[in-house]
Amino acid sequence: MVKIRMRRTGCKNHATYRIVAADERSPRDGKFLEILGWYDTAIKENNFKLDLARVDYWISKGAKPSTTVASLIRRTRNPNLKPHHATPAKKAEAKKEA
Repeated sequence: MVKIRMRRTGCKNHATYRIVAADERSPRDGKFLEILGWYDTAIKENNFKLDLARVDYWISKGAKPSTTVASLIRRTRNPNLKPHHATPAKKAEAKKEA
């Protein structure tokens, strides 16, 4: 089965990732089928890029994206969507509701 996941590149203490389509049996940084985009943790804004046409192609062939890549796909399709971060205020509200 094919997975759409991140492959670590970059140097020590500065991780960058390539978003790839790979066989699920291959190791994280091992062989892959195609590079679909990139993700850089050091950049604050516009820190990733995806080729949605190729992502949709692989999903149509049965590929399953990882949870992180699925989040990036949602953010690419809806640019107004912000990454989900649990702030202390939100945690306090959640405790009050429970």
